[in-house]
Amino acid sequence: MWNTLREQLAEEWDLTSDVAFPFDDENEYCPGLAVIPALEFEKNEAAYSPDLVEVVVEVVSQGSVRRDYELKPRRYAARGIANYLILDPLKGHCVTMWNPGPDGYQGRDTIPYGPDLTVDSTLGKLTIPTGRLPVDPKARPTP
Repeated sequence: MWNTLREQLAEEWDLTSDVAFPFDDENEYCPGLAVIPALEFEKNEAAYSPDLVEVVVEVVSQGSVRRDYELKPRRYAARGIANYLILDPLKGHCVTMWNPGPDGYQGRDTIPYGPDLTVDSTLGKLTIPTGRLPVDPKARPTP
C-alpha cells in the first residue's frame, strides 16, 4: 500500500505510519498510513497535528473494529481530514469516506476487494489495487 500511494503523490506530500496524531488530551491515534505535507514529514517528529492530514488509511484487526468504524470516522471528519479509507481483511472490503463535517463523513462507499479502487481526493485521483490485499480466511465478505 505504501509504495502504491507514494508513486501517486506529488512531491509536496509524503506518507507516515504509526506516528501519533493527538486529537486532544485524552485521544491520539497512530494511523496505518497518513498523507501529510512533505515539509512536515521531513521534521521527523514523534507526533503531528491531525490538521496536517489529507488522507488516512486504517487496516482493521479483531481488536480495532469499533475504533476504526465508529470512533475514528467522527474524530477524523471533525478535524477536516478529507478522505478516510478502511481496509478490512476481516470482511474483504474497503470503506471509503469523504466530505468531512462536525457530525462525521457525508459520503461513504463499501467496495469488495477485487477491482481497483479509485479515490477522488484533494490530492487528485488515487488508485488502489484491491485484488491482492490480504483477506482473513474466515472473512465474511460484504455482498
